[in-house]
Amino acid sequence: MEEKLEDIKTRLESISEELADIGMDALREAVADETTSKRPEIEKRLSRARRAVDKAAAIIHGGPESTVI
Repeated sequence: MEEKLEDIKTRLESISEELADIGMDALREAVADETTSKRPEIEKRLSRARRAVDKAAAIIHGGPESTVI
């Protein structure tokens, strides 16, 4: 079972990195678009999703950050 959980944790970490990359792309696009000065809504949602995925990975790992909300 530990091997399966480690595999899931690794996949979640990969998803977290992908979400971060997409979020950075959204921020770059917003900076390039000089008509807006607000943080893009999609980037906010991606950040929330990334935090949730990071928390799920931490819970599986059983680390101290697994109890942080």
